[in-house]
Amino acid sequence: MITSVNPYIVTNGNGQEAVKFYVDALNAELVSSQTFGEMPEDPNHPIPADAKDRVMNAQFKAGDTLMMLSDTFPGMPYTLGSQLSIAIHIDSADAAKDVFEKLSAGGNVTMPLQETFWSPAYGQVKDKYGVEWQVSAVKENE
Repeated sequence: MITSVNPYIVTNGNGQEAVKFYVDALNAELVSSQTFGEMPEDPNHPIPADAKDRVMNAQFKAGDTLMMLSDTFPGMPYTLGSQLSIAIHIDSADAAKDVFEKLSAGGNVTMPLQETFWSPAYGQVKDKYGVEWQVSAVKENE
């Protein structure tokens, strides 16, 4: 079952500035903000110095809507027109897999559905209509 659907803004290295801008402009409440440098360390994939201060995920509440924002990782492509995607949170990995497969039909998987430190099943797909989705199963303890 889907638990929430959120607008997700992607910025290109200026995420901290953008979070402040949107929180002020929308009279929003900053719920959380985490940089790539605050991620759990992985010796096989060290975080480059120029990524450490970039926003990995920020959440702010504007009215009844929880909005999300992250920076691109250094070196990842950033194309104007792709700054907004839709984050969909689902209560189980099996249900997330089903939704991900349906959204992928005729589309383009940009990150295969996989386990991450924040989700048992997370992936990104651009559907056949060009809409970008971030599908994420919610951890059981959340």
